[in-house]
Amino acid sequence: MKDIQSELDYRRINIKKVGVKTISYPITVLDKARKCQHTVATVNMYVNLPHRFKGTHMSRFVEILNRFHGQIDLRGFHHILEEMKERLEAEAAHVEMGFTYFLPRKQTQDGLNACRYECRMHGSLAQSDDLEFQFTVPVSLPLKEMVVSGLPRSLGHWGHAVIAVRFRHFIWIEDIITLVERAIEQVIGQEQEQSNQDLQGTLSVESLTRQLGIRLAELSALKWFSVTVENLFEGYSTFATTSYSS
Repeated sequence: MKDIQSELDYRRINIKKVGVKTISYPITVLDKARKCQHTVATVNMYVNLPHRFKGTHMSRFVEILNRFHGQIDLRGFHHILEEMKERLEAEAAHVEMGFTYFLPRKQTQDGLNACRYECRMHGSLAQSDDLEFQFTVPVSLPLKEMVVSGLPRSLGHWGHAVIAVRFRHFIWIEDIITLVERAIEQVIGQEQEQSNQDLQGTLSVESLTRQLGIRLAELSALKWFSVTVENLFEGYSTFATTSYSS
C-alpha cells in the first residue's frame, strides 16, 4: 500500500502538534527506599511535524512508550524524546506524563501510613532537551482534638503548594518533597507561636511562598524552580508565586 502519511506535502503548512493523548499506562518510577515504585500514568505524546510531511504514524508513539515503560527517570525520558524525534522525523518531540506518587509515613490516627502526591513530568526535545518536574503538596492546618460521630480527628485543608523544577543533576523525589513539607511545617509553627488567632486567617500565601523559595534556592541540584501557593476559600482562592534560576 502507498504510504500516504510520509508523502511530501508542498503546501508548506507546519503542524504545531500531532500525537496521542490521555494514554493510561503502567509505569515504574525510581523510589529511594524501595528502588522502584509501580504506578499508573496518563501520558500525552506529540511532535512538531515539518511541512514536508502530510502526517505521521500514530502507532509509533505507543511502540516507543512500550519500549521505555520500565525506565521512567531523567535518562529514560531523554531517550524517549530522542527516539520520537528520530523515528518520526520531527522538528521537536514532547512528552507529558502525570502520575500519583506515594511516600511512606508514620501511621497516623486515621490509619494511613502513606501520603500521595500528584506529579507531572514534561519533556521537550528540539535542538536541546528540557525536562520539567512538577508536584503538588497539600497544606494542612492542625486542628484541636475532637471526635464527631465517632470519627477520628483530621487535618484542616488550607490549600496547596505547586512546585515545578528543572534539574542540574539528579535528586530523589522523596528528598525534594520532604524539604517542601518541612518548610511548610516551619512556617505554620512560626505562625502558631506569634498568634493566638485562628491560623486559617493569619497564615499567608506570601509567607509560605517566600519560605519555600528560600529553601529550594539552597539545592544545588536545581537550575530553575517555580513555586505557587494557593489558599482555597469558598467561591475563590488567593495565591502567590515566585521563580528562580541559577
